[in-house]
Parts: sequence; C-alpha cells; structure tokens
Amino acid sequence: MRTTQRRRPELASFLRSRRARVTPADVGMPPGLRRRTPGLRREEVAQLSGVGVTWYTWLEQGRPINASAQVLDAVARTLRLDPPEREHLYRLARVPFAPDPEGLTRSTGPEVQGIIDALDPLPAVVYNSRYDILATNSGYRDLFLIPEIVDIGVANALWTLFTVSDRACPLLHRERELPVMVATLRSSYGRHVGEPAWESFIAALAAASPYFAELWASGEVVQPGPRVKTFRHKAVGELRMTSQSLSIDGMPECRIVVYTPEDEETREKTARLREHTKSPAS
Repeated sequence: MRTTQRRRPELASFLRSRRARVTPADVGMPPGLRRRTPGLRREEVAQLSGVGVTWYTWLEQGRPINASAQVLDAVARTLRLDPPEREHLYRLARVPFAPDPEGLTRSTGPEVQGIIDALDPLPAVVYNSRYDILATNSGYRDLFLIPEIVDIGVANALWTLFTVSDRACPLLHRERELPVMVATLRSSYGRHVGEPAWESFIAALAAASPYFAELWASGEVVQPGPRVKTFRHKAVGELRMTSQSLSIDGMPECRIVVYTPEDEETREKTARLREHTKSPAS
C-alpha cells in the first residue's frame, strides 16, 4: 500500500483509541443512559472541539479531507493528547507539526547529567536545537574555562563563539566552523519559523554579531554530523578533537555532543589539561 493509503487507516485507528479512553466525566459531561460506546461519542468530540460532526466523522474514518493545525489542536485538547501523541496526530494527518512556541528544552534531568559526568575526562555537553547549553561535564568546562566567555552570561554556544574576541575564543578556524554551525541552526529553525523564542534569539544575535547576520542571510542548511575541530587552551596549547552527536530519548531536538581526541598528542594534552585544572596553582 502507498504511504498515504496506509496513513489514513492508522489515523482512524489512533483517533478511535484516544476517544475510547476519555470518559464523559473527564470533560465534565454527564454519563447518560445506555451508553454503549467506551469513552466519548464522535458527536461529543466534535462538539467539544468546535467542529462539525460530519467533518470529525470523516477525519476519524481516514477520509482524504484537509485539517488545519488549529482544528487538530482543538481535537488534541478534547482527547487529552500529550505532546508525543499530539505530534503523532499531526504526522498522520500530514500537517506540519508546530511545537509549543516556548517548547525549547532548557534543562536536563539527573540521569542525563550522570551520563555526561561518566564520560569525563572526555568533554561532553548537552545542546538543544538552538545550541543552548543545558548541561556540561568537567572535561567540557576545562576546555572552555576562559574568563571572557564566563563573563558573557549567556548559556549558548553560538552566542559565545560569535561575540567573544578571536584572542579569547577557544575554537580555532572560526571562519570554517561557524558557517557550519549556522547552517545547522537553520536546519532546526525550519521547524520553528515564526516562534517568538526563536525569532527573538536570531534577531538579537544578528544585532550583536554582523558576521552571524551575514551567515544567516546566506541561507545555507546542513544536518549535524561528526567533525574534527581544533581548540586551544593556554595551559596545553592546541587540541584536535572529533565531535560526535548522540540523541536523547524523551528530549526532542536535544543532543549530547562528545569530544574525543583525534590523535595521541591530543590525548596526552587532554590528560595534562585535567591535571592542570585540578592543581591549586592553576
């Protein structure tokens, strides 16, 4: 069967199963007599969602009708769908998924923090899709322990790299690396066009950095992927590290980025860096 043909019966089955689990009491309705339908009736879902009974019936039957995001949101609220279920509804209805405008993940739980701590001395960080820094381990903080960066006060990797001076920036070859990061950001931005949290961030960074504004205007798009990056630290010199991204279950659009030494020299310097940061004299 074609993808579209398979999607429609899957949508129908999904809506029926969600409707069956919502009782009249859940939505403040009397149970009524001789109710044979488990959960809500179709006409009740239509009424509570503010849509026509025929339209909702056709939607639940998987007929090829058009559904707007506003109508799907109303149905999702009536059926008490959680965020993953709401996204699933959008995908089955072939409507572009629109997350909560303020739905950026901004923190991690102790389990994720424990994972990146266990990776130490390898530097590791958790980013959301906007490069906000959600969690770091000691190795990452050792690598980026530079006063000018600490003083910025914005926990975002892009903001740091575009606004610090060349002298203070730990990442070498910014002219090669920053265009890739901006193109990666634009790839994520496609899912958030028009959302206030994203639009205000991009506008503020463009105002703070003409170079970011220039790269953003180029329109380049890439997906995240492994790269070899060169860092510098005043205590040990240059370090060549391979960055690798790992997705996190339960944290949409977030990833753990781990930096591993690219060569034996960098491996030795990484060990020396740890000893340096542990030293009381450092």
